[in-house]
Amino acid sequence: MLVQKIHHVAYRCRDARETVHWYQTHLDMRFVLAIAEDRVPSTGEADPYMHVFLDAGGGNVLAFFELPTQAPMGRDPHTPAWVQHLALEVESLEVLLATKQKLEAAGIKVIGPTDHTLFQSIYFFDPNGHRLELAANTARPGMLAELYRVKDAMLDEWSRTKKAPTHARWMHDGSWDKEDNR
Repeated sequence: MLVQKIHHVAYRCRDARETVHWYQTHLDMRFVLAIAEDRVPSTGEADPYMHVFLDAGGGNVLAFFELPTQAPMGRDPHTPAWVQHLALEVESLEVLLATKQKLEAAGIKVIGPTDHTLFQSIYFFDPNGHRLELAANTARPGMLAELYRVKDAMLDEWSRTKKAPTHARWMHDGSWDKEDNR
């Protein structure tokens, strides 16, 4: 396999200090690195920036760029707000629920928990308008293997019809335990 892991994921932020503080306070991420330049190394264009890096656990890094000379941040008006998000895994359902309480106590609006069968999630926005998801795994034995087994057939059917295939209907209708051989 060519790719070994995600080195970092980078998003834009309105204010680097505010963003670092928010992620430290609400998600217990450690601020690990800051890089600032007046020119973009890959293109050479003049565009001063502050690039901050946060430890997202497990060797994962979440980074942000503050770009003071660019127009204010916006969103893709053709993509619903729920689509583009960063999902971060937490240790357990108990940690997920405790974090929800902590976020709500800080005045952050939280949706969920939402039961996705394989995991439960909560959703909220950071101060830059980026949607975040915290997820706690709840998959039972055999579930991931079954999804792996039907993945190609699902993708083929979707490509032909643009309608949700029913190969994994058990994820939403509660039939996992009722199916034969489960």
